Amino acid sequence: MNLKAKLMSAVAGAAFAASAGAAQAEITVAYFLEWPMPFQYAKEKGMYDEAMGMKVNWRAFDTGTAMSAAMASGDIQLSVSQGVPPFVVATSAGQDLQVVDVAVSYADNDNCVVAETLEIDKDSAKELEGKKVAVPLGTAAHYGFLKQMNHFGVDISTMDVVNMAPPEGAAAIAQGAVDMFCGWGGSLRRATEHGNVLLTGAEKEELGILVFDVTSGPANYIAENSDVVAKFLAVTAQANAMWADPANRDEMLPVIAKDSGMDIEATAATIDTFVFPTVEEQLTEKWLGGGAQDFMKGVAEVFVEAGSIDSALATYESNVNTGPLAAANGM
Repeated sequence: MNLKAKLMSAVAGAAFAASAGAAQAEITVAYFLEWPMPFQYAKEKGMYDEAMGMKVNWRAFDTGTAMSAAMASGDIQLSVSQGVPPFVVATSAGQDLQVVDVAVSYADNDNCVVAETLEIDKDSAKELEGKKVAVPLGTAAHYGFLKQMNHFGVDISTMDVVNMAPPEGAAAIAQGAVDMFCGWGGSLRRATEHGNVLLTGAEKEELGILVFDVTSGPANYIAENSDVVAKFLAVTAQANAMWADPANRDEMLPVIAKDSGMDIEATAATIDTFVFPTVEEQLTEKWLGGGAQDFMKGVAEVFVEAGSIDSALATYESNVNTGPLAAANGM
């Protein structure tokens, strides 16, 4: 039995007999290029369409803030791997979004890079005051930037903070147009060719700078289509489980690399820094059982203090919906 057959067998419970009307239904899902994840194998093999009984359209985005805007307009129904900070920014502003799973944890794949010509490291970080930095505002990279600068005692008000998507920021630091880059994925990898990080992933986690993405969607869509969302999450979970088995790596990696727009070596280097929690792990207190909600509150408070958002919600409990994930766990 080949890998596709095994995966489809594993998610057979997610398939449903579509009626003639339901067969015409479609869903549009947002994702990132240069951000390799196991779900892309299932995406490219048509497994979501088959298990869900509907056409799944995929749209690539540069930032999680753009995902929020597309969900607000109704252009997309789910976002895979939206960063927690852009999710918090949107919900704090009143957008009714919900988290339905933890897509990936990646402390080492979202960071800030200082131009090598400055020769600034964690022992001389105060010298960043007055410097120009490319930051995709309202994203996980923005949150990490604020937390790191606060840790180092850098006065952000002295800095020239320019809102740039990671690909633009990576090009800017390569050209010497900015002194520091903040971003993720392939852009981060390219940026490190022209500079150094201030803190490792482990060092950031010690400071409480967690970095994880979620699968999110409009609350009304999730409420009205909980079965569809559950089937989607079941396929994602099984793709993650297949990736966790080293025996499947050789078949899955080239497919994931192609869909990510990356070569195999770069894809392997990137995805090896990722952790994909199981459904069981996601439903524990550490993640969607309370930890994620508390973390969102902390992110919001940092953004309020920095003047990036007007106010935080009293709680983000209602912005997490574990119903579809729990249902997926039984498929």
